[in-house]
Amino acid sequence: MEEPLRDSRTLVVRLRDRIAELIREEGLAPGDKLPTESQLTERFKVSRPALREALKLLEQDSFIYVEHGRGRFVSAMSAVHVDRPITVFESVTDMSRQYGYRTSNRILSISEEIADKTVARHLKLDAGERVIRLERLRLERDTPIMYCLDYVPRTIIPEKLYDLDWSGSLLDLLERYKQRPRMSAASVTAVTLPEEIVERHDLRDFGPALLITETAYNDAGAPVVYAVDYHRGSHFTFSLVRK
Repeated sequence: MEEPLRDSRTLVVRLRDRIAELIREEGLAPGDKLPTESQLTERFKVSRPALREALKLLEQDSFIYVEHGRGRFVSAMSAVHVDRPITVFESVTDMSRQYGYRTSNRILSISEEIADKTVARHLKLDAGERVIRLERLRLERDTPIMYCLDYVPRTIIPEKLYDLDWSGSLLDLLERYKQRPRMSAASVTAVTLPEEIVERHDLRDFGPALLITETAYNDAGAPVVYAVDYHRGSHFTFSLVRK
């Protein structure tokens, strides 16, 4: 019998991953039928609504497909194993954990400012609107492995900035305001850290980086975070599937 799901990711994401693991572990081939909803809810000790959301995620990823009146079946995508697919949306904390890192956050600065043109465009803000700018380092032990800039519309978080704990997950903080991101659009570029960041934060040994710029959206499709994250190239690799 499966143990109840327990880790720091959201229940639906955890369940999606466990169902994918089940497909691999039991050797289900493309075209094979998945266990029924009743069997899966009993196996994973979860509610049927949570299970259906997880199955919907697998269907969106083309990992399974539905034949109405017959059930859910394994697709050809299940035969493709991709380590750390860049198409998966998850928090930086969850992503780091998947690599085996137990990162800590170092808050470099937090401020409120008028959004520049780039930030305003990504967050769909009018000229003069304000954002929260959060600058952080992610460290594995004492080694910086990510330099992160996040911009959040000021209207989302009305409290005084210094009354809040910014050391944890930004996505969890946004959850408190019913604005947790659910999906994103991102681009990836191979770069080096800008010289002014290197000098200001003593990051001369950071080396080549993968720059991921990402706009994250809530359930209603409104942009709630614009992120500029430099991943240390020696510590991260990403893969993709073309379909």
